[in-house]
Amino acid sequence: MSRAQRVAPGRGLLVRGFAAVAGRRLGTEPPGVFRTLGRHQRVFWPWLAFAGALLGGGRLTRRETELVILRVGTLAGSDYELAQHRHIARAAGLSAAEVDRVADGPDAAGWSATEALLLRVTDELHATEDLGDDSWAALVDAYDEPRALEVVLLAGHYRMLATALRVARVPPDRPR
Repeated sequence: MSRAQRVAPGRGLLVRGFAAVAGRRLGTEPPGVFRTLGRHQRVFWPWLAFAGALLGGGRLTRRETELVILRVGTLAGSDYELAQHRHIARAAGLSAAEVDRVADGPDAAGWSATEALLLRVTDELHATEDLGDDSWAALVDAYDEPRALEVVLLAGHYRMLATALRVARVPPDRPR
C-alpha cells in the first residue's frame, strides 16, 4: 500500500492562512489536517466549526475531551491524531505518563472512575458503534444527557477524521 499523500493541500488563501496560524500556535508546520480537508472548502469550513465546537466549545473539560480523542486515535491506529493530540493533551493538563497510559485502556491503574468510564465507553463505541443500556446509563449518571451525547459525537467525529486522514495518507505534522 502506498504511503504517499493522496490529496494535495488546499490552495485557497484563507485555508493556507488559517493553517499557518494554527501551525504557529501548535509549534508545527501548517497542520496537514487543515491543509488537506481545506482542499474541499465547501465542506472544510462547516466541518471546522463543528470540530471547534467539540474541541473547545463543548461542555466536557479539555482533559476529558483529550482522553476520548487519544483513545480513539489509539484504537483507530491514527498516527496523525496521536501525534497532534499528545501535544494538545499535555497543554490540557494531562501528564506525559497519563498520555502514555491511554494506550493501556480503561483498566489501567490511575484513572478516576469517570476517566475510566470515558475510556470504556470510547472502546465500546469503537468496537460496536453503539452503547449498551448499562453503558449509556452510566454515562448519563456520571454527566447528563447533553454531555453523554457530546461524548458519542466526539468519539464518532474523531473516528471519522482518523479514517479520512488515513485514506488521504496525511503524515503527522513536523515540529517547527
